[in-house]
Amino acid sequence: MARKVLIVEDDNNIAELLHLYLEKEGFETQVAGDGPTGVERFRADTPDLVLLDIMLPGMDGWSVCRKIRETSKVPIIMLTAKGETEDKVNGLEMGADDYIVKPFEMKEVLARIHAVLRRFGEEEQTERKLSFDKLVINLDSYELTVDGKRVDTPPKELELLYHLASAPNRVFTRNQLLDEVWGFDYFGDSRTVDVHIKRLREKLEGVSDQWSLKTVWGVGYKFELNG
Repeated sequence: MARKVLIVEDDNNIAELLHLYLEKEGFETQVAGDGPTGVERFRADTPDLVLLDIMLPGMDGWSVCRKIRETSKVPIIMLTAKGETEDKVNGLEMGADDYIVKPFEMKEVLARIHAVLRRFGEEEQTERKLSFDKLVINLDSYELTVDGKRVDTPPKELELLYHLASAPNRVFTRNQLLDEVWGFDYFGDSRTVDVHIKRLREKLEGVSDQWSLKTVWGVGYKFELNG
């Protein structure tokens, strides 16, 4: 059965874009152009997730979020043109589950929706754990086990290793890794990837002859399985 998304957004162009894109991805959508209508539609339709703009006529997004939270724990993703940390903190403290700053890419919105729905058990939860010879990468518990010992690893290093190891022998460019591991709003230097690979190699070098982190000169990196 299609999951239902309520879009509460007063900018018609953005609302229409979200509606068309999400319907194409298999979601059912309802659109409300102001705060009070958003609350009414929520009560009438019980959606699986709410995309909620902050600057709304009639009742702002904070108030709509509060109203919804009085009766429901449904996932809420806030949409806003404001990027200040204080706004993010306010939204999260009021019970929002995620926060997207405009302008955004539609693939980012979709990725965030799937991530939030997964956390709420609306999508099938698959175990995010990879096992190789003397290596276990567990992204559910954020643990790296090397040769039977747990190795303290920063989250981004672990996510990078998991991403590479989940597609063995596939070569990823630095820009792909920045986009897919660091996220859509990261505008960092591609050398960030090199630094993280170097640190991972320090933890993994020589552990097994069945796999390795390889540099593909002029292209990027891969997790290579031997044999």
